[in-house]
Amino acid sequence: MGNIGGPDFWGTWIYDSSNEFPPGQWNHVVYSFDDSLNHQALYQNGVLIASGGVFDSIEYDSLPWTLGAEREGGVFSWWLVGKLDDFGLWNRALSSAEVSELFNWTPFGGCTNPTACNFNAEAQVDDGSCISAGCTDSYACNFDSESNCDDGSCDYSCCPGPGCCSQGLFWDWELGQCFSTNPADINNDGCVQLNDLLDLLSAYGDCAAEESPWQCGDPLEYQGYDYETVQIGEQCWFAENLRAENYRNGDVIPADLSPAQWSNSTQGALATYGQGEGECYTASPDGDACDEEWSLNEFGRYYNWYAVTSDSGLCPISWHVPSDEDWMQLEQFLGLIWTGNDDEIWMGDDQGQRLKSTYGWQNNGNGTNETGFEGLPAGGRTYFGSYGSAGGSGYWWTSSELDPNSAWLRTLYSEEDRIGRFANFKVEGYSIRCLKD
Repeated sequence: MGNIGGPDFWGTWIYDSSNEFPPGQWNHVVYSFDDSLNHQALYQNGVLIASGGVFDSIEYDSLPWTLGAEREGGVFSWWLVGKLDDFGLWNRALSSAEVSELFNWTPFGGCTNPTACNFNAEAQVDDGSCISAGCTDSYACNFDSESNCDDGSCDYSCCPGPGCCSQGLFWDWELGQCFSTNPADINNDGCVQLNDLLDLLSAYGDCAAEESPWQCGDPLEYQGYDYETVQIGEQCWFAENLRAENYRNGDVIPADLSPAQWSNSTQGALATYGQGEGECYTASPDGDACDEEWSLNEFGRYYNWYAVTSDSGLCPISWHVPSDEDWMQLEQFLGLIWTGNDDEIWMGDDQGQRLKSTYGWQNNGNGTNETGFEGLPAGGRTYFGSYGSAGGSGYWWTSSELDPNSAWLRTLYSEEDRIGRFANFKVEGYSIRCLKD
């Protein structure tokens, strides 16, 4: 092995026949260089074997550093005779204690496959213990008899089957048809409440009576919560952010993920601002967004993009998560003229101001909300599992993908009157607005 060092300096040690490592053995070698002390040290298997000063200091330039060979005058003049396995690079000199700890370190084993039943985000090496996951419900279209645990991917959309039934009905496989989940649920909205009694009383004694048809602008009950709706142009939007904890088919959306689990998830997941272990930052002028109860009531919940496109459905029947083109239709109604540039970032003039709520934005960045969209600065959950931007920005997913790792979204910002069109990592958590089909 030749001199130890980079492109513009070299160490004082050269391995020769008197101190070369015995052949056929693996060795743990650490070279430590302290520029401030003009000192270098060499460790073999956790033990200091040489130390001293250096000829020169490191000078950083465009030349690449090399591992296992030395460049001298632009020519490689020394080469490693042997094999290299794992290596690491630190931006500081390691102490003797750190080198010893590094040599004696044993990696933590476990299942490193994020799609497995027993995935362990803390595991550093895969120990072969992964248990396969899939759909374990034999009634589902994609039942997998080889799966050992259910990963929430079951699809009931096939016909004949559960996908043939409207909300409030279930599929009977033996009889081959849909039946009411609860006979007392007269309006088949999935919930027995006062409206069912009112529907019964309004029709009592009048066989010709009909239920008043729902119209955009009326509240829409979904999973026990009444969402305000608003007509904007030819589109009917939710006038508040989604807060559902289940998919449309009833499957629970995974929640309360740790930062590591959130960062590594490739399945649908949701979060509430300030929930769990993730760091939380807020600039909301009206309340503590890091208080889960307050933020849920104010902002709704946050979903990664995998939940947006899940076959289980995120929005109610006859509603969907708007695509990039759906948002463009809204923006064009507000007077924004598209140039056809896919890289447009901040668009229009005051269209964002007309979508923003009249309260809740930091630095008095409130909007006029003349559209009734009621866009709030809910912020989001980042790739790293932290929570940020509450009070300063509002983000809404589209269902449109940019590439395998990212998808389009829309944003409103406290210090901008325009609308932002960006793409971000699919694992990020943002708000959802449902749009009528």
